[in-house]
Amino acid sequence: MHQVIHQANAASWQQIQSALKQIWGYDSFRPPQAEIIRGLLQGTDTLVVMPTGGGKSICFQLPALLQRGLTVVVSPLVALMENQVQELQRRRLPAALLHSQLDKRERSRLLWQIGQQRLRLLYVSPETLLSPLLWQQLNQPHVLINGLILDEAHCLVQWGDTFRPAYRRLGQVRDALLKTQPKGEPMAIAAFTATAAPQAQATIESVLNLHHPQRILLNPLRKNLTLKVETVWTPRGRRSRLHQWLQSHPNQSGLIYVRTRRQTEEMAAWLNQRGHNTAAYHAGLGALKRRQVEAAWLGDEIPVVVCTSAFGMGIDKPACRWVVQLQAPTLLSEYVQEVGRAGRDGQEAIALTFISEPTGWLDHQDRRQRQFIQAQQRKTWQQAQQLVTKLPQNGDIQAVSRQFKHGAVTLSLLHAVGQLTWHDPFHYTIHPNPCLKSPKFNPAMKTMRQFLHTRHCRWQFILSAFGFEATGQQLGQTGCGRCDRCLS
Repeated sequence: MHQVIHQANAASWQQIQSALKQIWGYDSFRPPQAEIIRGLLQGTDTLVVMPTGGGKSICFQLPALLQRGLTVVVSPLVALMENQVQELQRRRLPAALLHSQLDKRERSRLLWQIGQQRLRLLYVSPETLLSPLLWQQLNQPHVLINGLILDEAHCLVQWGDTFRPAYRRLGQVRDALLKTQPKGEPMAIAAFTATAAPQAQATIESVLNLHHPQRILLNPLRKNLTLKVETVWTPRGRRSRLHQWLQSHPNQSGLIYVRTRRQTEEMAAWLNQRGHNTAAYHAGLGALKRRQVEAAWLGDEIPVVVCTSAFGMGIDKPACRWVVQLQAPTLLSEYVQEVGRAGRDGQEAIALTFISEPTGWLDHQDRRQRQFIQAQQRKTWQQAQQLVTKLPQNGDIQAVSRQFKHGAVTLSLLHAVGQLTWHDPFHYTIHPNPCLKSPKFNPAMKTMRQFLHTRHCRWQFILSAFGFEATGQQLGQTGCGRCDRCLS
């Protein structure tokens, strides 16, 4: 069994490098891993924007293993957390995952391990972290907590207002936990993501109440990755073009991203009927089935997986040669996340995105997808607007959620527009005369459409959108040479 260094926060750099070699087998850190680890061991709040495949998990796992107490890792997807925890447990390290699907016996065992300080890393979703059983255990005076990590922090921005309102309450977690912690013990908060534009970074820092954070911001440019956007004219043409793509890239490892669970099943079956060895993957599959598909893809038994965005986060295959998006995602941050799965080994890789013809009359898939999302957003805001005046001005979110179906989302939206204050993760005050005005459009969706239809360098567009204009300008008038616009 690996000997985890149960060391106070002031571990020497020699001990840190020794632990890296002992646990992961690496002789040295990749920039900027060392800088991030030093900051977390010193109790410094941190915001990290690092491209996919940059080795961010080591940045918070290693400090957690070197310190006394528990590090809580908040992550959006069970599938993602399972991957990281299974890898840690395979190395016989004290890590665990707590989620709502566990049976009562296993949940009790994990809560006991937390109470006995047997764990160094605990992975949970935002909702599980704020569930009564776990919250009560974490607030026991003898349970030492040294840090909170928000992995895939862009999900706070994408989902926190409506889809996953628990994200909006995470900023009060540290102050609440510190009330039962020994005085003087640091509790750093770190947020990690592969994609966050400047406005998203500001939202993450504000919602999490980061204290003078160190900011580690790496640009998303991948010089080995060619970006292509291709117009298709009919739904049949979209499938036919995908079939041609697979025929022209035999024996190569790749991912096909679609937007719904149903599409993964239908498209995988359609491709298998045409002689392509593929499998479907989405978050609705059982854990065993997901592991089987991941292992088959990583081991080259199945070269191609048709998947939703649930596949990829936390799964590292350096030799993935291409990514095809059968429909474009609605956000540029999602686009960069997905295409970033290709070419992590630094070798040539391609990302191809299909879009409907300009009018949308012959192939209305993309337009229908946008309209559905916009309709859902309007419906959510309308439900919240109707509920605002019915909510108690001072209240408890658990009581509000029981009484009002859309109560939690309404509170989250009020917080997002600055008309609600959280006193702790559960109690709030709504400001006088609250008003929720529906947004006329989603600027992030507009940015994605501009990217898909730009006539200029795609990498320059991405760099500018994520706050790296200077890096984009360095590409010069000739552009990147790694996108369809520059190559044509």
